[in-house]
Amino acid sequence: MAHLENLRAQSWLESPLATPVGGLQLAGVLQDNEGINPGAMRVLGSYALIYITAADGYYADARGVKRDVGAGDVILILPELAHAYGPNPGTAWRHLYFVFSGPQFDLWRKSGLLDPARPVWRAEPVDFWARQLEETVRPEKGHGRSAALRTLGRFLEVLGALLALRDTEARTPADRAWLEDGQRLLGGPDARGWLSPQQVAQAVGLSYENFRKQFAMHLGVSPGQFQKRKRIERAQSSIYHGDHTLKQLAEELEFCDVFHFSKVFKQITGATPSEFRRQVRGG
Repeated sequence: MAHLENLRAQSWLESPLATPVGGLQLAGVLQDNEGINPGAMRVLGSYALIYITAADGYYADARGVKRDVGAGDVILILPELAHAYGPNPGTAWRHLYFVFSGPQFDLWRKSGLLDPARPVWRAEPVDFWARQLEETVRPEKGHGRSAALRTLGRFLEVLGALLALRDTEARTPADRAWLEDGQRLLGGPDARGWLSPQQVAQAVGLSYENFRKQFAMHLGVSPGQFQKRKRIERAQSSIYHGDHTLKQLAEELEFCDVFHFSKVFKQITGATPSEFRRQVRGG
């Protein structure tokens, strides 16, 4: 949680990012703001995602939804839906915000993904999801269409994962036991090393094809993509702490060689391992 404590009220975008399929108008952090009065609800006119990292507060909207909210809660705002949220008197408040619009998001709404009937859900651990969201708007080289598309793609990926988490939350524990086991087995090595998605499917008692389809439906990514990201997240942590060479990391994470490891690392993070090392350690 130390990372969150260092976040202060700030904007993460110098200017709106627009693409033919949608764009981000605003993104950043707000801390200890007064909130919106439930007696004078606001209509934003755009979609927005609010992720609360520190709070004891409230949410209410014109559909009659009223919820207590706290750290780890996600709030989805629809363009025309009057709403209010904020801290209870005398309490701390910090949230990340993303304001967005465009045909891609309208399509997601039409398909039922952006559902006004389910505006609040939980996403934990808080530090993990805060980092994922912040990473979507990391600085890009250049400001053209390609950079904007890459940023929008990262945001869509994380938004999809959060929506899948909302849908999983609505299921019973028995329904999602296989999914939790699958994420655990894909997310790190056991005594035999990193299990393949096919081996994980067998371990949770599903055919691989069924496991792959169900996993992607719930989390928005395939088992292979999920595992690839987990490997790179481990690599980022190791590079930050400086306790492995790139060759050692490639071997430990079971990449065929350093070149393949570096290629995948850049696909996931936008930087090579060496560039990432300079960013987080200097020099």
